Amino acid sequence: MSEGNVFVFDHPLIQHKVSLLRDKNTGTKEFRELVSEIAMLMAYEVTRDLPLKDVDIETPVATAHTKMLAGKPIAIVPILRAGLGMVDGMVKLIPNVKVGHVGLYRDPVTVEPHTYYCKLPEDINERDVILLDPMLATGGSASAAIGYLKEKGIHNIKFMCLIAAPEGIERITTDHPDIHIYCAAKDERLNDHSYIVPGLGDAGDRIFGTN
Repeated sequence: MSEGNVFVFDHPLIQHKVSLLRDKNTGTKEFRELVSEIAMLMAYEVTRDLPLKDVDIETPVATAHTKMLAGKPIAIVPILRAGLGMVDGMVKLIPNVKVGHVGLYRDPVTVEPHTYYCKLPEDINERDVILLDPMLATGGSASAAIGYLKEKGIHNIKFMCLIAAPEGIERITTDHPDIHIYCAAKDERLNDHSYIVPGLGDAGDRIFGTN
């Protein structure tokens, strides 16, 4: 399902696995595996518009006139730390992908996000970028990360998350109307503590087994 630049996945396997993620009784190991599996399934659709070129391949029988990927290669950039949980699934699916990392923290007074770590592939400007974060809550961190990448000269960016709140979607579409957002589920709202409702809790804590 799509609405403007926002794409919400309705694939049965994704919806089933998201339901298991939400369950408070799902343990760390299974949760981590589910995040990776959902990211892989989502990557299949997020990369649907990748350009192709015609090639001739010699099979054991004859010459096959077929297609292979063309255009820019891809980089994925997880937002630390929870975004790391989505990396393995993406790497398994996309050939020749490179991985960058962006770390953000919130100022305790202004509540504004600031970058504390950034390590990107040297050829990042020659790649299409998929930014990863399991949860799109207020949208502050994702918007800041997108802005930071744009400052680095990167403009072909897609944002991929598992669960999105309407408030976060609105923040991204307002700050960065050129960015496509891909999510496995769009939830109801944020609560008074900026947690997504019904959500799945703190994705980072559940991925890494912390409190």
